[in-house]
Amino acid sequence: MSATSVPSSTSATSVPAASRGPRPSLVIVGAGPRGTGLLERIAANAPELYAGSQLAGTGLDVHLVDPFPPGGGRIWREEQSPLLWMNSQAQDVTMFTDDSVAMTGPVGEGPTLHEWAGLDGRVFAGRRRQGAYLRWVYERTVAALPEGVRVHHHPRRAVRVEGPRGGRQQVWLEGRPRPLAADLVVLTLGHLDAEPDDEQRRLAAYADAHGLVHLPPDFTADSDLSALAPGEPVLVRGFGLAFVDLMVLLTEGRGGRYETGPDGGLTYLPSGREPVLHVGSRRGVPYHSKIGYDWTGERPPLPRFFGPAEVDALLALPDGPDFRRDVWPLVEKELGFAHYHRLFAAHPGRTAMAWTDFEEKYAAAGTAEVAALVASAVPDPADRLDLTALDHPLDGVRHPSYDALQDGLRAYVEGDLARRHDPAHSPDLAVFLGLLSVYGQLVRLGDIGPWWHGFFSYLASGPPGPRLHQLLALSRAGVLRFLGAGMEVSAADGVFRATSATVPGEYVEARALVEARLPHPTVERTRDALLRALHAEGAGTTPEGLLAVDPADGRVLDRSGTPHPRRFALGPHTDARGSGAFTRPRTGGPAFRQNDATARAVLAFLRDLSCRAAA
Repeated sequence: MSATSVPSSTSATSVPAASRGPRPSLVIVGAGPRGTGLLERIAANAPELYAGSQLAGTGLDVHLVDPFPPGGGRIWREEQSPLLWMNSQAQDVTMFTDDSVAMTGPVGEGPTLHEWAGLDGRVFAGRRRQGAYLRWVYERTVAALPEGVRVHHHPRRAVRVEGPRGGRQQVWLEGRPRPLAADLVVLTLGHLDAEPDDEQRRLAAYADAHGLVHLPPDFTADSDLSALAPGEPVLVRGFGLAFVDLMVLLTEGRGGRYETGPDGGLTYLPSGREPVLHVGSRRGVPYHSKIGYDWTGERPPLPRFFGPAEVDALLALPDGPDFRRDVWPLVEKELGFAHYHRLFAAHPGRTAMAWTDFEEKYAAAGTAEVAALVASAVPDPADRLDLTALDHPLDGVRHPSYDALQDGLRAYVEGDLARRHDPAHSPDLAVFLGLLSVYGQLVRLGDIGPWWHGFFSYLASGPPGPRLHQLLALSRAGVLRFLGAGMEVSAADGVFRATSATVPGEYVEARALVEARLPHPTVERTRDALLRALHAEGAGTTPEGLLAVDPADGRVLDRSGTPHPRRFALGPHTDARGSGAFTRPRTGGPAFRQNDATARAVLAFLRDLSCRAAA
């Protein structure tokens, strides 16, 4: 007999006669992919840590607290625009572990999104389809839980957690007069809304005073875009994935459509209801396109220069590691190794040295020597990895006007699309694999600052190629205009004004401004009442404002660094955040490893608690 999922109104009053005291209770706050992934690991580990124990006789209540449906949660709910896609190919999305994950618990194999949905693995599925997959994973997981485990979904928000360190916790829900009793609480909250920072408050106040439109950082699918009027200019700050959603909803979402010409090129046919989007950012270019070819041949043996031993050494530094001084040189060498391993293996005609000689010299070289070695071994500068140039693609680029900039930016995007879909540039894919490897190691270091996460997303988590083809069509149609790099926004003379370093001395004015990016997940500025209360009562945070957790099992740390015995947290609001929403098959999956460790700690705690109660 499997576990049951019961509505929140059902009370667990039937207690086995063999039990003593209340049924064990676990509260998971957040029922999206992370909460579902934790539940899957609980089901996988239960036969070892649950079956045959006193806990099996007393049963277990698992309470999932989330105003949105279990599985997809808020971001991946099935009730959203059908125009919005996933940002990963269907073959690269799985909720199930494999033997590449370094974890203690058993592997729990299951289908990827494309296997489950019967899709071409290269398709970028709609978010509705992903929501359906997550709902199925949740339902399958509930069915796999042991007999006596009841899963209750409470479609409410949790507002605070109370209780002594040594006793049961009380989880208060919005609009519910009595708290949920919990032996353990796990926060799997996902992405968070945030209060505006000082700049956003100033811009919002100016907009209110002058009748302007200001949309702060938000989840684009949840933003009210109705105030952005047809034909009116809109300044957009941010060129990542939030912008892509905005672009889709304000064009196709307002009735526009694309036509494919005889040459395969796209033409955008406006509906007349679109605003004109003037978009810029710090880099001034969109995130790099997803790579459009598959890997062939030998993979670079990773990790090579940034693995567990190097992380151990960094963690042993008396004052902790500094990212730029201590971590980045190792990351740079690791990514370079992945790049050149692929170049020498797959494109030897573009090298001037035997791989064995290069590898030996590369391993011994310091940062300064690497550049000289590469220059002697790789004749074409285009084949050399320059991470600084990648991070600042428009440095030194200047145009006399915004009109002149448009052709230049279109050429940049076209070049990026061509390169990312040409296997002649397969070292790019090797660097992508290196980025995944590096991220798996960096998780152990905790808060490393915001720069790395943005750099990773820019290189490895950009939009599908078809979205950039659409962006180009919108640019040619005049619906989208580029502003360039170093974008700055001011408010004066009753309007918003944007400038950029790419077009010095020029500016663009508009009565609407959209901050096309997600809120930064700081505990201090979150709108989540539960996290704010935890912080006020002493939960530890990092310099970046993330919730501090024990890297071993996700227990919440207080400001002295002491783990709370009954409170855990997983996800992007913590300093153990991973590289993305989902894991690619056979890539080691740090999130899987974390979920497994937390699930085992939860089950062991409940088992031991039950045994003590029965003694």
